[in-house]
Amino acid sequence: MNLKLLASCFVLSLGVCLGQSIVRSDMAPGPTLEPKQPIIFDLSAIDKTADPCTDFYKYACGNWVAKNPVPADQVRWGRFNELAERNTWLLYSELKAAAESPKTPLQKKYGDYFAACMNVDLADRFGAKPVQPVMAAIDGLKDKKQLGALVAELQKKYAVGVFYGLSVQQDQKDSSQQIATVMQGGLSLPDRSYYLADDARSEELRGQYVDHVTKMFVLLGDSREKAGAEAHSVMTIETALAKGSTDRVELRDPAKRYHIMTKAELQALSPEYDWRAYLAGVGIGEFSTLNVATPDYYKAMNAEIDSSSLDAIRSYLRWHALRTAAPALSKPFVDENFNFFSATLQGQKEQTPRWKRCTRSTDMAMGEAVGQDWVKQNFPPNAKANMEKLVAALERALGQDIQSLPWMSDETKVQAKEKLDAIRNKIGYPENWRDYSALTVKRDDYLGDLERSSDFERAHTFDKLGKPVDEKEWGMTPPTVNAYYSQSQNDINFPAGILQPPFFDNSKDPAVNFGGIGAVIGHEMTHGFDDQGSKFDAKGNLRPWFTAEDRAKFTERTDCEVKEYDGFQVAEGQNLNGKLTLGENTADNGGIRIAFQALEEVLASQGAAAEPVYVDGKRDGYTPQQRFFISFGQLWCQNQTEQSARVMVKTDPHSSGEWRAKGTVQNFDEFGKAFGCKAGQPMMPVNACRVW
Repeated sequence: MNLKLLASCFVLSLGVCLGQSIVRSDMAPGPTLEPKQPIIFDLSAIDKTADPCTDFYKYACGNWVAKNPVPADQVRWGRFNELAERNTWLLYSELKAAAESPKTPLQKKYGDYFAACMNVDLADRFGAKPVQPVMAAIDGLKDKKQLGALVAELQKKYAVGVFYGLSVQQDQKDSSQQIATVMQGGLSLPDRSYYLADDARSEELRGQYVDHVTKMFVLLGDSREKAGAEAHSVMTIETALAKGSTDRVELRDPAKRYHIMTKAELQALSPEYDWRAYLAGVGIGEFSTLNVATPDYYKAMNAEIDSSSLDAIRSYLRWHALRTAAPALSKPFVDENFNFFSATLQGQKEQTPRWKRCTRSTDMAMGEAVGQDWVKQNFPPNAKANMEKLVAALERALGQDIQSLPWMSDETKVQAKEKLDAIRNKIGYPENWRDYSALTVKRDDYLGDLERSSDFERAHTFDKLGKPVDEKEWGMTPPTVNAYYSQSQNDINFPAGILQPPFFDNSKDPAVNFGGIGAVIGHEMTHGFDDQGSKFDAKGNLRPWFTAEDRAKFTERTDCEVKEYDGFQVAEGQNLNGKLTLGENTADNGGIRIAFQALEEVLASQGAAAEPVYVDGKRDGYTPQQRFFISFGQLWCQNQTEQSARVMVKTDPHSSGEWRAKGTVQNFDEFGKAFGCKAGQPMMPVNACRVW
């Protein structure tokens, strides 16, 4: 778990002959059609048979939902997915060209990485051979005292994460410092609740999981009897770790994930585990104290290591090594991995095509190498300048909103304004690109490339220990269709990938763009003032800067949102978790207000009246205010499998698309005014919630 991003937000062999590229038959097939460019403010998506005051989501998205079922290789399909699909295709075209005929050393490196992933013939010939070294390392565990050193080897050499994760992050209480942090982990199912819930569906899924683990061990060469016993050991150990884990809602409280300890104090939590051997082997620098995010977890881990047999521990380690490697192995492993984690858990009907998986994998491994060329082709200079203007308008609007809040004291408003003024804006792509010269890539070793890439990232992270914070570093790659706010750095980050339709189109009127990317910008800014962000000051330090009275008033308002979103159903018998989604809901509700206020200022400066406008020479009959809300609502048009919706409720801090649209507008009286709604109608309730 990356604690830094908890407050934010929404993976062969070729030759050249006489200067011409030669694509060998072992190259997996690519796409045949170029995805369409999504459009912003889609009139054809609107269902005019619906009443916007009763069900705005159906009104804004009804026709889109009817015409856009979930593709067989997806579990969720929405406007974000439409754009991500096109970005993936554009990135694939770049990677394919680099794999066939690279023009620079950097292109050769990421082209080779992509080509290695696409070489399915080689993967099938190798079978389980690529995981034999890690299995041999695990089989060499003869004493529990060796476990710490082995876990270090698994993490560093084989990219296998077990029991917990070690990282270097900014100190929550001194953001100028970068400290070691150890975090709970070691589970395979999406959330601890999958191991602990006693309902029939959860029990069935646990049985299917054990069957899956058994099948994977059989594919590895174990007998059915041995594989079944190993799967039982895996489930037993992971269940114990789940019981000792802190749940996601509690982890939203910064104080509950911050416990500074010495290495000796960490060792005392789990005396059966050799932390000294682990830290020496994993390659992190020297330190005297670290953040032990969830101390009780290590007590549970210690108890399970103490009570488990060596065979059981080896089975647990072997499983995690196999699960990690599965996507890079032969077809039987890839298919069985898909059958459980995608088909059974998420309801995905068909496996994602290899070209998409390899494109995303390359982006994850070498995102800033690939991104350098991608932005040259897909992010013109004026796009960044236009975004900077939008951000400035949203900052002014948020400043005005803060000053007008009736519940906040003048003392706290001064602190809030100071924090707003300190927010840094990172738009499009990094100022300084990562150096990948130390990363070794082999065209005939995809699993090895994954392992070396993981170690490269780990070394990059560990190298930050005790050093000044690089405020210009990014946590997302340029083609990513997303954005985020960082609490510790107090900055907003908008990759080039999201700065295009259906979020932003410079050829459209301000109402459409403020309803699209403007609301996204406002969302990320509001994260600095949600239930988590509001606990961090202008410098990114965890410090109480609200007065006690203002904090009580703030909590009263966020409690209103919790109760409201708790009542929103996403699947039969399955409602949203208002506490888990509180930060994102607060950001949605604040973001739309800020964006609307910024739009009103622009319209006033342009002398634009609130009357119907023309689009492409045709009268659409919508006022700028209505166009704003429709553009916003259409950001969240989506379809989703029932299984995916159920996983999302337990793991995703975002609400589903329907409720991101409806839950937000029903708390904003300007929506009701724009569409002539009456107080008491579903989209204009009498007692709406408002924080910002």
